[in-house]
Amino acid sequence: MSYLRTFLPWIVFALLPSGSWQWAALAALVVAVAVVAQQVRTGTGFDALIIELGSAVFFAALAVIAFADPHSVVHGYSAALSSGTLAVIAGASLALGKPFTLGIAKRTTPREIWGLTPFIRINVVITAVWAAAFALTALALAFEAHAGNGHSTTATLVPVAGFAVPMAFTIRYVAHVQAKAGQPAQ
Repeated sequence: MSYLRTFLPWIVFALLPSGSWQWAALAALVVAVAVVAQQVRTGTGFDALIIELGSAVFFAALAVIAFADPHSVVHGYSAALSSGTLAVIAGASLALGKPFTLGIAKRTTPREIWGLTPFIRINVVITAVWAAAFALTALALAFEAHAGNGHSTTATLVPVAGFAVPMAFTIRYVAHVQAKAGQPAQ
């Protein structure tokens, strides 16, 4: 559920009709702000809201562009820019030594494990997989948009795979690590 909540603004943006991209960007911004506000109210620190905060900034900028110029070239590349932004956020979180998945993992992991090297290393691996998936998705979507295939079946399936593959990896990798350590899967 944590990953769903984290990526909810992106899901909302992807599911709304691209013909009304300004409203899709605004809806995603509202969802991003609501998710951040809800998480802060429940005591979640800003360090655990890396993707959520990045989402709010991205969709605020996209909404401004979309309403200022509904025919902007940005529209055709908005899906690629979305995935590219997620890749940058994930990559930056790795570069800063704060993999974005740490905040998500901490929600279901006992506090005494948070500072352990294996826990951090696991989250570095998982975040790296997410970053790579976002980057590959961004590239594929940019090529599709450049070729004029922004509304093709491929352009629809690529972002789904860009979330499904790292999600499946995360679930399997965590289960593998827990089984190896003799812990029950969460």
